[in-house]
Amino acid sequence: MNRGAAVDRSVERVHQGARRKVLLTWPQEIDARLDLLVRAATEAGERTNRSELLAALIASTKTTPKKLADTLRAYRRLDPETFTAAHDRPDLPTVRRTGPKTASGDTTAPTP
Repeated sequence: MNRGAAVDRSVERVHQGARRKVLLTWPQEIDARLDLLVRAATEAGERTNRSELLAALIASTKTTPKKLADTLRAYRRLDPETFTAAHDRPDLPTVRRTGPKTASGDTTAPTP
């Protein structure tokens, strides 16, 4: 069952497909983790951004209902201090965010 938009057969890869803007709200700790993941991918030699990395994570997630439910339950139990302790990674490069500047005028991904 295909509930999405029609597939553009001229596109060779999913990452090249038509774009759709989404508005997400989530805890600041999750936002900091996404920045950390972009920095880690950059350290591995990948040229990426938050949007592409988030899309890759969604694309690679299995759609097994039980696994998704387990993932949600584990997320809901995360302790903020334990979770953010892993964000202190001075060994990873600083990357510049694309898109609009923040209220402070900075586009550099913060180093938690």
